[in-house]
Amino acid sequence: MLSLFRAAALALLALFASPALAEGPDGQSRADYHAWLAREPAARAEVMSFKQFLEMDGVGDVIPTWQLLRTASMWRDCSGPRFEVAPVAEWGHIAQTLKFVSHHVEPVVGEVEAVSGYRNGELNRCSGGAPASAHRHFFALDLMPERITTRDGMIRSLCSIHEWRGSGYDIGLGFYSGLRFHVDSKGFRKWGPD
Repeated sequence: MLSLFRAAALALLALFASPALAEGPDGQSRADYHAWLAREPAARAEVMSFKQFLEMDGVGDVIPTWQLLRTASMWRDCSGPRFEVAPVAEWGHIAQTLKFVSHHVEPVVGEVEAVSGYRNGELNRCSGGAPASAHRHFFALDLMPERITTRDGMIRSLCSIHEWRGSGYDIGLGFYSGLRFHVDSKGFRKWGPD
């Protein structure tokens, strides 16, 4: 019986470690990102500038750039861009959020994958974002832990770190279904499960 449980656990581990899951939302994989860059010469220049900004601010290695540039999971339903570089004036916002992710989120839940970042006004409206959504001005990231965890454990860990360190970074913390959660540096608050 114990070997049956071990086999099931290994199968689950293999499933969660599969490249298909690591590549994220449909149409927003690393390969899709590289295809987008190949088609958009202007985007390549913007991405290089954005990467340099993040590196100079000490957050260039927190989350891969291609994940930070994912827009909304509903990009296809909204006929919106799957990747987009936020306006330069908004870059400092995400740098503050990434500092909190690096110093406080990842030490308690492990590495995370960004599944949604900046959303332009039209995409934000269509995808159901609030008019004053922190995604609109690139304060926010929707994230998922990369290692296997339970929803309850993840929520407890994130709520504890938010209570302890969140106010110093003006962190907003929210929870969606499953393991997806929201972090922004637009104001200290939280929503979702109590």
